[in-house]
Formats: sequence, C-alpha cells, structure tokens
Amino acid sequence: MHHLIYLSTTTQAFREEELPEMLVRSRHNNERLGITGLLLYRHGSFLQALEGEREVVESLYVKITHDRRHHGLQILFNEKIPEREFPSWTMGFHDLSSLPLDGFNDLLNQPPETLALAGYPEKVRAFMRTFV
Repeated sequence: MHHLIYLSTTTQAFREEELPEMLVRSRHNNERLGITGLLLYRHGSFLQALEGEREVVESLYVKITHDRRHHGLQILFNEKIPEREFPSWTMGFHDLSSLPLDGFNDLLNQPPETLALAGYPEKVRAFMRTFV
C-alpha cells in the first residue's frame, strides 16, 4: 500500500456548488481506481492524501499536476505504508474555512511554494489522522 500527501493552491476561487460536484466525480473515479483518501480545503488551499497501489496513486497525482485548477503543488509524503489510513473513504472531505487552525495558518493560508516545509510533515500526518 502506498500514500501520497500534497499541498496545492487553487488558481481561482471555487463557486459554492463546484466543490461538491468535484467530490462526486473524484469519489466515483477513486472507487474505480481503488483509491482512498482525504481532501481538506481552506480558503483556496488543498491538503490531500491519496492511498492505493503505488502506480495508481502516482499516476493520479500526475493527472492532478496537469489540472489547471491547481498550482504550487508540494509533495509532503510519497511512501509505502503498512495499511490504509482512510480505508472507507473514497474521498473524505472537510472544508476548514470557518475553523481557526492555530499552528496550521501558514500551511493552509499561504501558497505552498512559499512555505519552509521543514517540521510540517509530521504535524500534517498527525493533523490528518484526527479526521479518521
């Protein structure tokens, strides 16, 4: 089993109906591909975990890198894992825009390419596990 966790920023604001529509498509495609994971959104920033067979996960990530809605993609983790962390979610989702996120304000409020990511990966892993 393999997972890839990345940060990205949207190129333009999503309209209110766009995120749910994107989730329906993603969940359908992920189920077909055997992908599970979690997508966190906050004010135009995404933090996403993808889990599945390595080749499938990495192929999906390459597709995401070509999606014009994303820019500044930064991989935090791309590694083998003993088991899925989000086994029952074809794509779990949480919009964190209305929540105060002390300690994660920089991570989810600045373009990923401007961040000094040292020290963040383990915090990110712990943070994402709170949604399991």
